Amino acid sequence: MSISTAATMTPEQRVSKVFQLLETSSKKEYVGGEVPQLVHALQVAHLAKNEGADEETILAALFQDIGQLIPSMERSILCHYRYDPLDRLVASTGTVSAIDHSKLGAEYLRQLGFPNKTCELVESDVMARRYLLSVDPQYVIPPLTGSVGHISYQAKSLSPTEIREFEKDPLFKQKVQLRQWNPVLMRTANHPPALDTYCEMAIRNLKPLV
Repeated sequence: MSISTAATMTPEQRVSKVFQLLETSSKKEYVGGEVPQLVHALQVAHLAKNEGADEETILAALFQDIGQLIPSMERSILCHYRYDPLDRLVASTGTVSAIDHSKLGAEYLRQLGFPNKTCELVESDVMARRYLLSVDPQYVIPPLTGSVGHISYQAKSLSPTEIREFEKDPLFKQKVQLRQWNPVLMRTANHPPALDTYCEMAIRNLKPLV
């Protein structure tokens, strides 16, 4: 998908496209949890709403793992001349790791016209995780599947300089909060509202594409 392709779609079609991707994860177990990936996304979005988050943040909670669900052909297009060679290599192989899925997801949402704040929060997933590992002794990463390299990257602490730079980010608090909401909800007892609950919210937050 390219920006020009998305521009020919109605807002309803653009939202339907991303919602269809989420629906494909209804039987895919969330990494480190006990629930399907779709249920986890709905749980985090519901918690964000209950915590008084704005709509852009609620949508980021809903879409935070969308990069893992993007079809391989579209991943290759998204990465072309966008990221470093590692990202383009990963995209061309048809696999998505925890290293790059947040960047891929953010770019995908940008091309569909979602707000910059939503995209930035989605893109910050791994950095926020590494920040919490660096400053909070009680924060731990759930068991992950995948290559050792992907796990070690997520578990790599930030340097003091990186910590200071991240704390200067205008969205620093929201990025950390979104990451902190995740482990709380990896359980089966939580039954959040259905995906279509967020349809109108997603449509009214889309930007015009020209």
